[in-house]
Amino acid sequence: MNANWYEHYTRWNECESLDPELRQQLTAMHADEKQLADCFSAPIAFGTGGMRGVMEPGINRINLYTIRKVSAGLALYLLETYPDLTVKKVAIAYDSRKHSQLFARETAKVLGQYGITTCIFNQLTPTPLLSFAVRHYCACAGVVITASHNPPEYNGYKIYGADGGQITLATAERLMEHIAAAGNELDITPPSEQELYKNGLLHYIDDSLLQAYLEKVQQLRVHPDLSPAIREQVKIVFTPLHGTTHDSITRGLDFFGYTQVRVVEEQAVPDPNFSTVASPNPEEPEAFRLAIAYAKQEDADIIMGTDPDGDRLGVLVKNLAGDYVVLTGNQLGALLLHYLLDTKHKKGELPSNGIVLKTIVTSEMGRAIATDFGVSTEDTLTGFKYIGEKIEAYQKSGAYVFQFGYEESYGYLIGDFVRDKDAVQTALLLADMCAYAKSHQKSLYAAMNDLFSRYGHYAETLVSFTCKGADGMQKISATMASLRNQPPSHIATHPITAIEDYVSGLRTDCQTRTSTPLTLPATDTIKYFFNDHSWFCVRPSGTEPKIKIYLGVKGTNQRHAQERLAALKQSVLKELGFHTD
Repeated sequence: MNANWYEHYTRWNECESLDPELRQQLTAMHADEKQLADCFSAPIAFGTGGMRGVMEPGINRINLYTIRKVSAGLALYLLETYPDLTVKKVAIAYDSRKHSQLFARETAKVLGQYGITTCIFNQLTPTPLLSFAVRHYCACAGVVITASHNPPEYNGYKIYGADGGQITLATAERLMEHIAAAGNELDITPPSEQELYKNGLLHYIDDSLLQAYLEKVQQLRVHPDLSPAIREQVKIVFTPLHGTTHDSITRGLDFFGYTQVRVVEEQAVPDPNFSTVASPNPEEPEAFRLAIAYAKQEDADIIMGTDPDGDRLGVLVKNLAGDYVVLTGNQLGALLLHYLLDTKHKKGELPSNGIVLKTIVTSEMGRAIATDFGVSTEDTLTGFKYIGEKIEAYQKSGAYVFQFGYEESYGYLIGDFVRDKDAVQTALLLADMCAYAKSHQKSLYAAMNDLFSRYGHYAETLVSFTCKGADGMQKISATMASLRNQPPSHIATHPITAIEDYVSGLRTDCQTRTSTPLTLPATDTIKYFFNDHSWFCVRPSGTEPKIKIYLGVKGTNQRHAQERLAALKQSVLKELGFHTD
């Protein structure tokens, strides 16, 4: 046996006060040495997105004790960073997953043990409202207990900085040092919640926060003059997919004047098992099976669905045949972007130094739209935290005025009073966009086709391969190493014209063999370009045991674009040695 993992296992196994549920799980896995080694081999990974993992015993899992230890590390970091006790305040939220409320309260208790005041939501809360709360309460940090759209057995711990954005890499590295210094996770025994509340170190966030947020979203409306009669014609089916957004979105739609809203009843109640879906992910069309049935009954204009923590929004619209079809993240982003820029342009409200922020794997259609309105576009690395960092930097420098930020994975941001992707504000502005189209006798499906005709027929896709355990991680590492050591020069018969390697920080022109530096931070990602507007990008996931392959093309029409995309996908997967069923 490896002494390192066995030492940690023994320490847990001999702990007399171990949580009963974890004790039962630990006993059940005592004969599975491989599983024990995986649970106890090393501390759970912690990065800019915090930590995320399966809820099981062990230092490499999410559980009561690893939550306490990372909270102690956060406390030590905040004490070092903010010596004045009066400014140390942390906002805390949690989603609908098993143990999320428990983990949130344990976080508050550990921080309180160090003299840090916490403000914890008294009900399930979408992640973007946590980001808003950090800024609203002038907190120095925020924590949300969530695993987004991961399977039910997962949970996680995400940290936000004083700007309301996810923490930077430099902050994550300092936090890891403090987490390590927090000592034996089994020895952390925080005071009771009642004691902290009595001493003024714990406060509960009530309903007034949501109202303040909705009033901010109200200010984003570019067509507040839409008539009540038009708004009342918009028929919406909404599903929170057993997550956190039911109250915020239904109240928001009512506040915005949308009365024909039908909630999918089977998915309205929070459920940690997400019992009606295979995956609570609005990127998966299957998640909308029940919502589509509702939409057909109601003859709805749009279907909206959010992931459990409320930062991603999936949308279906009705096509010319009356069927409900998915808008990809890139397509919804293009629609929202054009709606916002076009309206501001017509009103004379578009700033001369406006900027759109998107990730390197998001469609180039957004750049084409922004360019048409004289607005700059800047790419960031994958992950909305990088968009949040840019918003903060440009707000301080004044170099650009933020207009819109989005990523292909169904994440959007219109108003920068939130510094993360926000499905709630997006859903409310989407309703306005639908009403505006209806006032011009158009559907959102028709509006999307108008954009294709004007800017080009773009199409994109993502293929993910799950590679679990140590063997899986080795396969991912070997794939990335092979791409760097033996980079392909062609895919099928198409020559690769340029390669961007975000580890080396270089863009290489494959024809001239010259390299130019990239301005983005180092990350394990490689992107390949062809001379016909096609591209693909390969990167390991930062939050799941997956390798992700993004592909994009531009065609003469939608059918041509989809044919080109299918051919590129087949050729790239063959080149990389991956196969789909």
